[in-house]
Amino acid sequence: MDSFASSLIRSADAAGVAEAARRLRAGQLVAVPTETVYGLAARADRAEAVAAIYRAKGRPDFNPLIVHVAGIEQAEAVALLDERAHLLARHFWPGPLTMVLPLREGAGIAPAVTAGLPTIAVRMPAHPVMRAVLAQAGLPLAAPSANRSGGVSPTEAGHVARSLGDAAGMVLDGGACAKGLESTIVALRADGSWQLLRPGPITEGEIAALLGPSAAITEAKVEAPGQLAGHYAPGKPVRLNADRAMPEEFLIGFGDISGDCTLSETGDLAEAAARLYACLHAGAAAPQPRIAIAPIGEQGIGAAINDRLRRAAA
Repeated sequence: MDSFASSLIRSADAAGVAEAARRLRAGQLVAVPTETVYGLAARADRAEAVAAIYRAKGRPDFNPLIVHVAGIEQAEAVALLDERAHLLARHFWPGPLTMVLPLREGAGIAPAVTAGLPTIAVRMPAHPVMRAVLAQAGLPLAAPSANRSGGVSPTEAGHVARSLGDAAGMVLDGGACAKGLESTIVALRADGSWQLLRPGPITEGEIAALLGPSAAITEAKVEAPGQLAGHYAPGKPVRLNADRAMPEEFLIGFGDISGDCTLSETGDLAEAAARLYACLHAGAAAPQPRIAIAPIGEQGIGAAINDRLRRAAA
C-alpha cells in the first residue's frame, strides 16, 4: 500500500475508536469496519455531515442510507418497530439485517438519509469496532459502503483508502470483514406483509420461517441501498457463468473451476461471500481488460452473491 493510503488508516485500538467518535460528533466522516463491509459513517442527524457522504461517494441523492444504531432504544428513537420488527431484532440483531420501517415523527434524522421517503432503513451491526464507535459517539450513524458509488464494496481498510482517498477522512482498520457481503434488507409493510429488498447473509428462508412468505415487489422505486441496476461494478466488462477464461480475461474461480482469484476452492458459499469483493477488486486492478466469473449456485447465500454479480455485470 502506498504511503498516502497508509496515512489515512488508523488502528482500531482504544485511541483510534476515541478519535473516530470525536470526529463523528464533530460532523466529520470516518470509514468504519462492520461484519459486512466497511461503512463511510457520519452522524445521521446533521444535514451537512450526510451531505459529505454524498460528496465523497458521488452517490445519487435518491438512494437512501442505512442508519446504524447501538441498540433497540436507539432504533425506536428513529423508527416505529412493530411486533414483527422486534421478533426479527431478537433473532438477528446485532447482525447483518437491515429493516425498512416507518420513520418516527420528530426523529431528527437528516432528510437526505431517507431520500425524502416516509421510511428509514435501520441496522444494529455486530462488529465490535463499529459497536464501540456507536457507543462512544452516542449517535445513530448513517453509513453506506465506503467506496465510490456504484463501485466494488470495500472489505479491507486498503480498499477504502484506494477508492475514496482523503475524502474518507479517516479509516479505522478492523481487518477483513467476516461476512464480506452487504446486509440483507427487508421492508415491513403496514398491511402485515414483508418484502426482500436486497438479499444478503441472512437468507429469505430464515426470515420466512419467522414471518411467513414474502410478498412480491411490484414497485420500482428505490427504498434501500443496492437496488440500482448497475451496482458493485469493477469498471470492466464482466462475464458470468464462465467455465474457463477467454483471452484477456481475469478469471474469478469457484469450486472445481480455479481462477486468477478463487472465491472458494471447496465450493463453500460463506467463504465465497467473504472473498467476493476482494476478488472483484483484484480483477479491477489486473492487467486483463475483462473479468469472467465461474458459476455459483443460487441456494442459500448463493442468491445474494449472484445478485451482486448480476449488478456488477449490468
